[in-house]
Amino acid sequence: MDIFSLPGDLNADNGDSITILSYQSSHNNVKSRITLNQNLFSFLLAGTKTVNYSDKNALIDNTQFLLLSAGNCLMSEKTAPENSTYKSILFFFDNSELANFFIKHTLDSNTNKHYTEEPFIVFKLDSFIHNFLHSLELMLTEKPISKAMRALKLEELMLYLCDKYPKEIIRIRTAVFENQEDITIRKAVTANIGNNITTDELAFLCNMSLSTFKRKFSKLYGAPPNKWFLQQRMELAAALLRNGNEKPSDIYYKVGYENHSSFTHSFKQTFGLTPSEYQQQI
Repeated sequence: MDIFSLPGDLNADNGDSITILSYQSSHNNVKSRITLNQNLFSFLLAGTKTVNYSDKNALIDNTQFLLLSAGNCLMSEKTAPENSTYKSILFFFDNSELANFFIKHTLDSNTNKHYTEEPFIVFKLDSFIHNFLHSLELMLTEKPISKAMRALKLEELMLYLCDKYPKEIIRIRTAVFENQEDITIRKAVTANIGNNITTDELAFLCNMSLSTFKRKFSKLYGAPPNKWFLQQRMELAAALLRNGNEKPSDIYYKVGYENHSSFTHSFKQTFGLTPSEYQQQI
């Protein structure tokens, strides 16, 4: 039995929070052991797929698509009889991307109830999804899809599914957020990414002790608060400088700094250049 860890074994960059791939095979794969390190939208273009989790299984063809949660499962893939081809588009993404989506887009209060979590959800292909897949196919034949475009396509897909399948999307939301404290932290982070605010103040706003906040933050974001905020703010600053329309002295307050000198010091520590030197090299 074959064993795969995805998306890594498909020559994907494991560091990306969103990965879009085209996958094709001329062989039948029977009950491969799959470890999904990210959630996955699996769109079949030709062939059939069987998925087995510990408590649920499904068989789908190219009239359907799947949303699979991260974890272990068994997969069987069979080629289409007419052309002996199995073809699909795979759309991998982290829980952090879903969490950011649900923070940004509030679901209808009438659907905001608890539903039993499911290891995967089966959706039907329709005209919108066909056009969506066509756009992905076109992009995949060109240069690599940028991170910003990948995020935009995930948001587009999720917004459509929220409108068409609200109950199913609530199940996804339930699986993403472990508890209300996680939601509170993510909302506080999103609201204050560009503000001059301390970790202690964030913990207070979240009604948590400093130690509890740091522990939960590190679990959610994979880094301590100070380190994570510094990296995010410096990446935002670098993006603003690359636009070329603003001077370093015009942007420091936009990334949470009270004065130009402290911003310059942090930027140089991160990139090895002052903001002005960084902008001149672009």
